[in-house]
Amino acid sequence: MIERRKSTIQGWGVFSTEPINKNKRIVTYDGEKIPNKESLKREDRYLKKGHIWCFKLNRLSVRDAAVGGNIARFINHSCTPNCYTLVLGDQIWIIAARNIRKGEELLYDYMTDGPGHIQCRCRPNCKTRL
Repeated sequence: MIERRKSTIQGWGVFSTEPINKNKRIVTYDGEKIPNKESLKREDRYLKKGHIWCFKLNRLSVRDAAVGGNIARFINHSCTPNCYTLVLGDQIWIIAARNIRKGEELLYDYMTDGPGHIQCRCRPNCKTRL
């Protein structure tokens, strides 16, 4: 249903290999479950390289896709996404926000809450910083 390919947005991206219906659960965002405090240390290293791999489960825990992650870690950010995320217990689901065409890149809003070191590339002249 999905595959990793080069993206025009940033590095690698994840693309549909067949049409995906709205509200379909596409893939879980996997990675090592770590305490939020440990995540802050790791995120500093990742951000220096231009990556965002940590996804908050709740105020105490984070999934670090750099360790034990799957294809979902390559889904890029967009300010106008075609997917959304849903945290169910310890799982993070990437879900289609609308019908997605075959060959379309999957995108979701990272909703970062840090100081914003990385310039968004979802469209020319986007002012968002992640």
